[in-house]
Amino acid sequence: MPRRSDTNGDRTRALVAQEAARLIVDQGIRDYGIAKKKAAEKLNLATRGALPGNHEIEQAIADHLSLFAGDDHVEILYSLRRTALIAMQMLEEFTPRLVGPVLSGTADDNSAVNMHLFSDSPELVAFHLGDRQINFRNYERRLKTRRNVVEIYPGYEFRHEYNIVQATVFPYDGLRQAPISPIDGKPMKRADMNAVQVLMEEMPAGAG
Repeated sequence: MPRRSDTNGDRTRALVAQEAARLIVDQGIRDYGIAKKKAAEKLNLATRGALPGNHEIEQAIADHLSLFAGDDHVEILYSLRRTALIAMQMLEEFTPRLVGPVLSGTADDNSAVNMHLFSDSPELVAFHLGDRQINFRNYERRLKTRRNVVEIYPGYEFRHEYNIVQATVFPYDGLRQAPISPIDGKPMKRADMNAVQVLMEEMPAGAG
């Protein structure tokens, strides 16, 4: 039989996860760490030893969207995946892979479409976008690699219709090993165009 302190700890973690998920979805907070701390403060709960892991936050987001967003979430997710597929087709020469909440299904209307591109010359992506008269901004993303070392990768953010696309560029050999996911500590899940197309076809009838 579990000890009462363990039960209370689990309940506290669940409450913080639920509130953090609400903040992430409703306020567009993208940093899970910030969301957890804000949630604990709002609930007047001690943060030491009681904060849920990122995988618990991810599950709480999925539960929140299923419970409160319903059909609206399906429509939003379909729109984001449609944008992803269009962007991947446009950037096909850079072997695009979809990653993140749009792939996992936990995206909301504040989410960007995140993808990985592969080129030993990141500037080629900028030239490619410029040739198509697409306005973009540069950014840098810090990601943990398999060697447990944080590395910085260039990226390009642009908009398609109402959705934002963030394309992070890896050297071509980065195809062989995805960076570490901050959610579960495993290599990030990646999906190619065919897999994204299948995901869209498997969505509920009427989506889109």
